[in-house]
Amino acid sequence: MTGFRLTLTALAATALTLTAASAAAPAAAAQAGITDEVTMTLGKDGTLHVVEKIGGASGELKRTFLTRTRYDDASDRLYQIANVKGGTLSGDELTVTGQTVEYDVKGAVTPSGDVDELRWFAVGGWNQPVTKATVHVKGPGQIQSLSCFAGELTSAVGCTSASMNHEATEAEFEQDDLASGETLTVVVGYPEGVTGAEPILDRRFSLSAAFTLDAITGGALTGLLVLLLGGIGLLYWTRGRDARAAGHEGGPMAAVQNGHFTPPDGVRPGQIGTLVDEQADVVDVTATIVDLAVRGYLRIDEQPRQTYDAPDWMLVKLPSAPVDALLPYERALYDAVFEGRDHVLLSQLTGSFASHLGEVRDALYADVVKQGWFARRPDTERTRWTTLGVVLIGVGLLATVALAWFTTYGLLGLAVVIAGGALAAGGQYMPAKTAKGSAALAQTMRFRQYLFSGELGDVPEQHRVELFSRYLPYAVIFDGVEHWSRVVASVTGNGQRADNLYWYHGPAEWDLSKFAGSMRTFTTTTSGAISATRQFRSL
Repeated sequence: MTGFRLTLTALAATALTLTAASAAAPAAAAQAGITDEVTMTLGKDGTLHVVEKIGGASGELKRTFLTRTRYDDASDRLYQIANVKGGTLSGDELTVTGQTVEYDVKGAVTPSGDVDELRWFAVGGWNQPVTKATVHVKGPGQIQSLSCFAGELTSAVGCTSASMNHEATEAEFEQDDLASGETLTVVVGYPEGVTGAEPILDRRFSLSAAFTLDAITGGALTGLLVLLLGGIGLLYWTRGRDARAAGHEGGPMAAVQNGHFTPPDGVRPGQIGTLVDEQADVVDVTATIVDLAVRGYLRIDEQPRQTYDAPDWMLVKLPSAPVDALLPYERALYDAVFEGRDHVLLSQLTGSFASHLGEVRDALYADVVKQGWFARRPDTERTRWTTLGVVLIGVGLLATVALAWFTTYGLLGLAVVIAGGALAAGGQYMPAKTAKGSAALAQTMRFRQYLFSGELGDVPEQHRVELFSRYLPYAVIFDGVEHWSRVVASVTGNGQRADNLYWYHGPAEWDLSKFAGSMRTFTTTTSGAISATRQFRSL
């Protein structure tokens, strides 16, 4: 019985051993990995032809090529894979469909010192371990040097073995047990210039590199700025300067008739304001309202108010006024103020008049062209050149982005941006007066000087209020309303102080001593009322 029991025990142990061995066999096979025999042939044009024979693969076999590495601080080195056989390449991933794979590599050779260096990641990127790898290398010349590295991509550990034949025409490398993802890199040096190949480089983007300032970019930037800004200066010199006022430089300061002075050619205040700064401003419209009052088209009645009330004025239409004699811009203003009514509070214009302001200004611009002072409307001329400057800024920005991304000449694009900014800003100065306009401006400046010189001329007492009132709108244009208002308030027809003017009425207990303050407030309030929108008012 004892012997029988020992026999059974031995049989059971044998069965367990066989079972464990049979279970371990598939596991060992799964972890065994593949073998990779690589043959690389370097052509005289620098193209590397690779043939790989793969054995022992289990399941789907894939390899991810390393096609980009760092070359220096500014560039990456590229390796281009082409002409794949025995597999399909999608991006950098190769799916093996047979036991042999062929492909070409470009960019694997670079000059290094006195040799042409072949560097390629001969084995690596497989999704399975490599138990045995051999690499055979042939080239167009005798081998000058060789080395190999195994493990992680940045590994400095040498491979299992590296050798060459006696003629130094072939090299062989071996490596055992590469884990999935690890790489065997082979490096072989050939005589300098044997292939004439250069590495394929891709510039790495960085702001410092994109906007490199050196002798080349600095010189190009300076030259381009001089060219562009010089061109803008030449453009202004030929197109933006006022024509010379021929025959008017030495004319009289201002015309004097019957002991009093007159503005140049009898032009209106709104026209003069547009002529001086080449813009139909709100103050030009305000001065025109005062001018219409002085000339008898409307009356300004200052409204009584308490201490904390906002000042207000009633604009009253005068029925006998010859409105058909008004200039187009004056008629547009007159109609916009009254809109079919006989009187309106200035406060009622706030928020409602702004929609008409553009029409009045448009008529003013048309008027100065009709007068022959400008060849083209100043607002159109400004818009034209400013728009061109903005477009040039946009082109410069696009050029800057493109040059910075693809080259190191991003600064040249900034030169175009600067030129566009200069043109956009300089567009405000491009409206040019004709010779007639320059002459009118010269007379206007003399008239302004005469107006504020204090030399009022020998004007009879009975005419002073009317005449001094007549030039108050021009004082509004010249920003001298308070000074000239005091002049108007200083005299009356009989030399005595009065309570009102024929065109301006104050409330009870008001007299001309308060006219200067009232007029200053009126012009300020009017400019705000006619330019304010309803949205602004609601705020």
